[in-house]
Amino acid sequence: MTRRDIWTPVLIAAWAIVLGLLVWPLGKILLSSFIVDGEYTFANYTLIFSEPRFLRTIGNTFLVGFGGMIGALILGVGLAFVVSRFEIRGRTAIEVLALIAMVSPPFIGAYSWIVLFGANGLVRTSLASIGIDIPPIYGTPGVIMVFALKFFPQVFLITAGAFAAVSRSLEEAAESLGVSPTRRLFTITLPLIMPAITASGLLAFVMSIADFGTPQIIGRGLQVLATQAYILYSADLGSNQGLASAISLILVGISMVFVLLQRWMMRRDIYHNSGMKRAERRPIAGLKSLYLHVAAYGLVLLGSIPTITVIYYSFRRTRGPVFQDGFGLQSYERVLQRLSDPIINTLIYSAIAVVAIVVVGTLLGYLITRRRSLATGALDGILTVPYVVPGVVMGIAYAAAFNVAPLVLTGTGAIIILAIFIRRLPYTVSSVGAALRQISPNLEQAAMSLGVPPGRAFLKVTAPLLIPGIVAGAMMSLVTAMNELSSSLVLYIGRTITMPVRIYIAVIDGEYGIAAALSTILLAMTIVAILAMSYAAKRQYKS
Repeated sequence: MTRRDIWTPVLIAAWAIVLGLLVWPLGKILLSSFIVDGEYTFANYTLIFSEPRFLRTIGNTFLVGFGGMIGALILGVGLAFVVSRFEIRGRTAIEVLALIAMVSPPFIGAYSWIVLFGANGLVRTSLASIGIDIPPIYGTPGVIMVFALKFFPQVFLITAGAFAAVSRSLEEAAESLGVSPTRRLFTITLPLIMPAITASGLLAFVMSIADFGTPQIIGRGLQVLATQAYILYSADLGSNQGLASAISLILVGISMVFVLLQRWMMRRDIYHNSGMKRAERRPIAGLKSLYLHVAAYGLVLLGSIPTITVIYYSFRRTRGPVFQDGFGLQSYERVLQRLSDPIINTLIYSAIAVVAIVVVGTLLGYLITRRRSLATGALDGILTVPYVVPGVVMGIAYAAAFNVAPLVLTGTGAIIILAIFIRRLPYTVSSVGAALRQISPNLEQAAMSLGVPPGRAFLKVTAPLLIPGIVAGAMMSLVTAMNELSSSLVLYIGRTITMPVRIYIAVIDGEYGIAAALSTILLAMTIVAILAMSYAAKRQYKS
């Protein structure tokens, strides 16, 4: 059986993939960050931490990161508390609207808010006509607002389940001792769900500092590390790659520090409850019911405004780049006549990447979960890196690693596919690992005891049971792959342009009709993938 064990070659191949597609590119920009005029030096880092414009960039990164995180936590935790503790009618509708807000790419949201609250935005000009003058959305406050409204659904979905799992007996005991509801919330309930709060807060922070499109579109002069790295790399055609690499690594370092900090916090002051007597939703009536319903629905509708705005403007009549009165399909006609390549490229690149993710992710998930060893443990740790590496950084790393012999991939669709593959691979690995933990290994072991080779036992016994988990991970990978902007923006050329990149260019060029039509098509593709993922999740639950 040892001779026929396929898992050793699979492990070697897995390490080859991770080293070649993750460690090698990131290692290239690490080395590049220390090179100035062909010599190894700390000059790039010295420049970054001494020059005022770079220090402002780092400060801006922390500002929008913490601002987006705090805003998302306030909105998301507040909504989760209301929905999980009070009888709110139409909770499913709230969850669906939150999901719609979540699947809309951040740069599409930025474009939508400009349409509404930009210098000539619809809402802003309407208010100005009745004498109410509000400032345009551009700048740091606008970026933070978009981040808070974009990322609060993730916080809501994570913390709502944690609120529901809190034991009611602890809160009832505190209530019997005369503890006020507010004090119970801050001394009992919130400490119990602190792991969910820190995890969702970390997610919001990392996604905020990694986002490229929103600061670039709405910031209007606001520079953060993600935009600065892209500008330095693209403006100088790679000649200042060392400085761009140094900024990229600082961005990765900030993300890693907060991941480690969050894990450290989760190990401290963690409180446990039995979960046997879960909290019940309290009925509400009168003005309190009205206030809570308005707050809950108002928040998710506000978060869904970008999606609604994009769809609405995609059907507005246009003449060239100018919107006119009435509705029409001119924007869609222009997209189908002139811009079919981005749609085709997005579908092809995403499909190829996801097929590879399914095959490799399933094998890696099995290795990490069922074949525990020092090698698989290290592999599991390395696969957390794509979670914290921003897309701009990965794009710069791939441009540096695959621009010289023996493997020149720059300017091809393959380099975009590989970047998507390595960035989204952890989703399927995690999904398969979670599914495997619910499947007893006894069936597979029984097959091998009868002389069936390990590889065949996996394919015939375990793999069919993993299909729901595989599909769920594949759909999540597909959704994020189709909406990938940052790395594709660095790596594309004319013939390899994707839909997110074309939408970004249309917004920058003022072609809002084309941007709206392409965004609506992309949203429709994303929602179809989400529905498929939900169907797979239901199948997994029923099984």
